[in-house]
Amino acid sequence: MFHKNRLIKILTVVFAAVFFVAGGATAVHAAVGDRGTDQSVYQGQWGRTGYGDEKFQIDQLGGTVNGWSTYTQWTYPYQVQSGIARGQHVHTYIWWQNVTTNAQADSVLNQLLPQVKTPRGSIVALDVESGYQNTWAIQHACDRIRQAGYTPMVYGYKNYLLNNTNLYYLSQHEQLWLAEYPDYAVRRYPNYHFFPSFNNVGVFQFTSTYIYGGLDGDVDLTGITDSGYTKNTNPTITQPAQHPATTPKAQPAQSNTSTYTVRYGDSWWSIANRHGMNMYTLAQINGRSINSMLYPGQTLRIRANQQTAQQSINSGSTWRDSLGDVWHSERGTFTANTWLNLRWGARTSSSRIALLAPGQTVKYDAWSSHDGYVWVRQPRSNNTYGYVAVRNAVTHQPYGSFK
Repeated sequence: MFHKNRLIKILTVVFAAVFFVAGGATAVHAAVGDRGTDQSVYQGQWGRTGYGDEKFQIDQLGGTVNGWSTYTQWTYPYQVQSGIARGQHVHTYIWWQNVTTNAQADSVLNQLLPQVKTPRGSIVALDVESGYQNTWAIQHACDRIRQAGYTPMVYGYKNYLLNNTNLYYLSQHEQLWLAEYPDYAVRRYPNYHFFPSFNNVGVFQFTSTYIYGGLDGDVDLTGITDSGYTKNTNPTITQPAQHPATTPKAQPAQSNTSTYTVRYGDSWWSIANRHGMNMYTLAQINGRSINSMLYPGQTLRIRANQQTAQQSINSGSTWRDSLGDVWHSERGTFTANTWLNLRWGARTSSSRIALLAPGQTVKYDAWSSHDGYVWVRQPRSNNTYGYVAVRNAVTHQPYGSFK
């Protein structure tokens, strides 16, 4: 893991072939064995991909250096967005330096916890590897993280944690995320001969050179990286999940599509989010991909606001939007009878706003049938809309009731 202006960390090699879990010794093996990466501002706006078979990613939100004030990394929301779009279980970590009192811990978390963008239940880890530390402040922070609905972990190097905290106490309350590297060679898989044996290790960071050029590689030993993504919090849903590789081809932009001039600091995600769009759709209607570079001064086509850019077809109650979909005015209430995605756009590739549980209702003002589903439109604040597929347009099977 890296911190601003931090030199390459000098690691102590520990030769070990077993680790210990609560209750006794166990032969080294990955209880789950999923590999993943952890990333920060050094990996760029969208982060770095590994080999394509990683199952999780842990992104740095920011942290504290003096124990009171905090900083955030501008890459965090983008890395979370891109990791989730790739189908990974994405989690969060916070740099934790010179936090020596509970009051400091509260101050830091009061500033940072509201900015966490990974799901409730997901990991929020404290990166404890520099400065002065206080075991009880660390545990207090973990308790606060748990109370906020997330899964706490303590990250660090075994020798540093042993010298600066009561690691035995912490390991009795939290799963640890420990790092140990045999060398700086590119390493795709963990070498358990260099395992930092200790009680209650949940994640093992086995290299800082997972790929050429540098990237931390981790392996899940207990299944903890499923936290926040279990069947209870991310149940099977009727609609297909977002999958960029199979995003339907967008229709040509209509004449009522407005334009936007790219400004410094803009990204596909920030522009799309500002206009209530999905970033993949935004890129498609401009004939590009989200990997294309954006430069200040460029002009992009933006889907027109559907309140002001409706095109009349037969009457004032029917119109075609900028993606070519025909909409019909109709006011009603839909009640779901299964798990459904409420999205920012009427596409299965559109970003998800929320997961609707059976029994939840949506008030809608229009409907459209396209791409195999009947969609309804939910008016939201600031002239934005949510969309949910309420019926299979082929079999006509409804996903709930209407009134």
